[in-house]
Amino acid sequence: MLTAGLMLLSMLFFLPACGGDSSDTEYSNSTSSLTLSVTSYTATAEATSFSVAVTTDAEFQAYTSASWITVSPTYSNGSATLTVSIAENTEYSSRSGTVTINASGTRSSIAVTQEALETTIEAPDGYTLVWNDEFEDDALSSDWTFEVQSAGWVNNELQNYVKSTDVAYLSDGTLKIKCFKDGSTIKSARIYAKKTSGWKYGYIEASIKLPTGKGTWPAFWMMPVNYTAWPDDGEIDIMEEVGYNANYVVSTIHCNKYNNSGTAIESASKYISTAQSEFHTYALKWTSSKMDFLVDGSVLLTYTNDNSGTDQWPFNAAFYVILNLAWGGDWGGAQGFDESCLPAIMEVDYVRVFQEK
Repeated sequence: MLTAGLMLLSMLFFLPACGGDSSDTEYSNSTSSLTLSVTSYTATAEATSFSVAVTTDAEFQAYTSASWITVSPTYSNGSATLTVSIAENTEYSSRSGTVTINASGTRSSIAVTQEALETTIEAPDGYTLVWNDEFEDDALSSDWTFEVQSAGWVNNELQNYVKSTDVAYLSDGTLKIKCFKDGSTIKSARIYAKKTSGWKYGYIEASIKLPTGKGTWPAFWMMPVNYTAWPDDGEIDIMEEVGYNANYVVSTIHCNKYNNSGTAIESASKYISTAQSEFHTYALKWTSSKMDFLVDGSVLLTYTNDNSGTDQWPFNAAFYVILNLAWGGDWGGAQGFDESCLPAIMEVDYVRVFQEK
């Protein structure tokens, strides 16, 4: 039998709910009308802008998915005309983004596509240009950063690396890296391209005219973006030369297994009679299986991945480009130096990076 208490509880359980239909306590999302005059836009590589009429019965916010797209205004209390601005595309690949309008929960987007920067530069077969500097502007671009260090910082070199237009400047379509004596101080430049991102694999090439003089040590080379230790993480010397051994250009790799041991596996040199008086091309063709070092299109050195591990092949990571002109040091000053040759100038016509399609 049910007790009185249980019977009362049962009656309460089956009593109808008060307060009307239960739907009165639910919340529904209101929607707003929203119409855009433009839903997609394709731009050339040049900077441009276009207008979009937004028709809505509510306030709205506008925002973009990429920093190269800006929209104004970003807020309106009702219908308005937006201006969408697109920055110049300086890369050799197309890009896409969106402009989104949110009107009280109702969203609509404009798909924005921008074409790649066009180039007349011929790429090696199977490759496409991804970055370059032809040094045709008035100053170095923000892609380059300067090293600032005192003499003796590395390799017992005698120069001070400074950030100045005295040591790295553009004129007549080329980059000049100048080493000179300022009082008792030797000044020069060491500059990095895309230091925080670099490139993993590719065809990396520069056209360079080397300086003259005993004590000079110009180089076109690469170091790892995520550097932790040397030579563990590798070093790629596409081209080096020392003034006391004029016109002999050298290509070398450094890693734990091969590091200045002088073998033909890791280093090779070539005599170019006009290396100091004319421009020549120095290049690295780098894949996951090997690196070919080229001078004027001919292979000077091939270093192959033997798949034994990172001691032999730490070259499966992003590296960045370096240009510098050292003075003296362990190699550049191995046979002394002659300050009467200063100022000395390393001249670079271009640096180009291609990657496989």
